[in-house]
Amino acid sequence: MKAHLGITAFLFLLGSVYGRFIVEKSSVKVISPRHIRGHHDAALANFGVPNYGGTLHGAVIYPDKNSNGCEKFDTTFKSKSRRPVILLLDRGECYFAIKAWNAQNAGAAAVLIVDNVDEPLLTMDTPEEFFSDSSVDYVEKINIPSALIEKSLGETLKKTLQKIATDSSEGSELIVKMDWRESMPHPDERVEYEFWTNSNDECGERCEEQLEFVKNFRGHAQLLERGGYTQFTPHYITWFCPEPFRLSRQCKSQCINKGRYCAPDPEQDFGEGYEGKDVVIENLRQLCVHRVANESGHPWQWWDFVVDYDARCSMKEKKYSKECAETVVRDLGLSLDKVHKCMGDPDADTENAVLKKEQEDQVGHDSRSDVTILPTLVINNIQYRGKLERTAVLKAICAGFKESTEPHVCLSPDMETNECLHNSGGCWKDVHLNVTACKDTYRGRVCQCPVVRGVQYQGDGYTSCKAVGPGRCAMNHGGCWSETKNGITVSACLDSRLNGCTCPPGFQGDGYKCEDVDECKEKLACTCPECSCKNNWGGYECKCKGNLLYIKGEDTCVAKSVSTFGWFVIILVLSCVVGAGIAGYIFYRYRLRSYMDTEIMAIMSQYMPLDNQHNEAQPLRQDSTA
Repeated sequence: MKAHLGITAFLFLLGSVYGRFIVEKSSVKVISPRHIRGHHDAALANFGVPNYGGTLHGAVIYPDKNSNGCEKFDTTFKSKSRRPVILLLDRGECYFAIKAWNAQNAGAAAVLIVDNVDEPLLTMDTPEEFFSDSSVDYVEKINIPSALIEKSLGETLKKTLQKIATDSSEGSELIVKMDWRESMPHPDERVEYEFWTNSNDECGERCEEQLEFVKNFRGHAQLLERGGYTQFTPHYITWFCPEPFRLSRQCKSQCINKGRYCAPDPEQDFGEGYEGKDVVIENLRQLCVHRVANESGHPWQWWDFVVDYDARCSMKEKKYSKECAETVVRDLGLSLDKVHKCMGDPDADTENAVLKKEQEDQVGHDSRSDVTILPTLVINNIQYRGKLERTAVLKAICAGFKESTEPHVCLSPDMETNECLHNSGGCWKDVHLNVTACKDTYRGRVCQCPVVRGVQYQGDGYTSCKAVGPGRCAMNHGGCWSETKNGITVSACLDSRLNGCTCPPGFQGDGYKCEDVDECKEKLACTCPECSCKNNWGGYECKCKGNLLYIKGEDTCVAKSVSTFGWFVIILVLSCVVGAGIAGYIFYRYRLRSYMDTEIMAIMSQYMPLDNQHNEAQPLRQDSTA
C-alpha cells in the first residue's frame, strides 16, 4: 500500500515539480488623493467571482481591529460617499478565502489583501480542505472579487488612510478603481475555451464540482457553440509511470499502453473496485466522442454524452463500464466504429496519438500555465480564476468577445447593465428617428454610428453621425437643413449626391443651415420699371403695373390685351405669310414640272429620233437613190 501511495504521489507531482505557473492579474488604480495616483498590478484569487470585463470604483476601508479579517466583523462597513466598500486586509493567520468570506458578510464589495513580504505576486488559492471538509463550504458562497497586492502598495494605502483620518486636507476618502477589463483577452468575435476534467465521479468534492458545472453550463455551452460564437475543447489529465516501475502491479493497474498514460486508482486500493486504467480508458473514450461529434458538425454532443454517462453509468452505482458507455454513444447517434478507431488499442506497446496530444497540451505555453490540477478552465489561453459556477464562467466567457460582437445571452440584464438606456450612454442620437450611436456591449457601451434601414451613418459617434450613400435623404434629410412652412417642406439634401448638402433655389447657406434669399432687396429679380416685387419664403412674387403681364424668363412686363390696329396688323401678317406660302408652292410645282419635262426629253432623245431629225435626213436617202 505504501508503494502504491508513493507512485501515485509521484504521478501527481511529476508535472508540477518543473511546472510553469503564471499569475493572472487585474489592475488597481488609485484615483484620489491625487499625490498617490497610479496604476498597480493585483493577483486574481482562485475563489470568488472576478468581474471579468468590468471595473469597480470604491472607497478603501482598513478596519481598526481584526485587520487580517480572520474573525467575523461585528459591523457593516459603509463609505461616506456611499461608494462600494473595498476592504483592505492583511495577509496571514488564516486562509485567504475566510478573509473574503468575512469581508463579504460585513458589506464589502471587494477585498484587497496586502502581502506581508516583499515578493512577486502569487495566486490566492482555495483551501485544499474545501474538497474534503464540509466545514469550509463557505468557499462556494463567496461572490465578491478578491486580489492580492504588493506589500509596498498596501503600506502606502494604510498610511494614506491614517492621514485622511487626522488631516482633512488629504480628502475624505481613499478612492481606487479595480479594473478587470484586460484580465481576459478579447481579440475577436469568437471565444475559444477548454475544460480540463475527469470521468471519475468518485474523487470527492472536486469530481462533484466538475459534474455539477457540466450539467448547469450545458445549455449555455451548446447555445454558444451552435451559434458559432465559441469553440470548446474538453481535456483530460494523464500522467506517465516512471520506467523502473512499469512492470509493477501499481503501474499495470493504473496505466495503459505499457505505463505511458496513467490515472490514480479511484479508491486508492488495488484490492477492490475500479482501477486507474479504467478511468484512463473512459477519459480516452470521452475525448474520442468529442472528436467524432466534431467531425460530424455537432461538437456540442460531448456535453450530452458526459451528462448522460454520469446519469446512466455512474461509478458510484457500479455501472462504470465499456458496455454502458457504448450504449450512450449509440443512443446519441454517434458512430461507434469511429470512436473505437479513435481510441486505438490500450494494451499496445505504442503511443496513443490522442492521449499523447493531451499530455503535450498539459504543458503551459504563451500566457497559460501548466495544467496540474482538476478542474481547470482556460479561456482565450488564460486560466480562469474564480469559482466554477455557471453564471461566473459565462461572465468570463462574455468578457472574451471583442466589443460589440457578443451574443445576445451576454447582454441580458442578469449579465450586464445596459448603459444605452440612460441618455443614450452620452452618444449621438436622433430624437426624430429614435436612433442612437450607442451600442451596448458586455464591457460597456461604445459610440458607433449605426446603419438604419440600410442607410449607413458616418461620424465620430459621440457628437455627430450623418447619413451617407443612396437613400440618405429619407433619413432625416441626410443630416442637412430642412424646414416646413404652410405644409411645404424644402431640404438641402439631394438624392443625386451621395453626401454633402446644398441649399435649394431661393435659399443661401452651407447646406446645414439655409436662410431665405430676399430677391427683391438684393435686386436679383423683378427689376423692370413696371415691376412690383414682394419677397416670399423660398421665392418672390412679381406683379406688373396696370394691365401688364410679367414674363419671368425675360424679367419684363407685356400687355395682357391687343388693340384693333394690332389685330389688323396680326391678320395682315398672317395673310401675307399664307399668301407667300401658296405662291411658293405654285412656283415650286411649276419649276419642278418644267425641270422634269426637260430631263425626260433629254433621256428620250438618246433612244428615239425626233421629227426634225427625220426630215433633215430624208434628202440624203433620196440622193443616194438617184
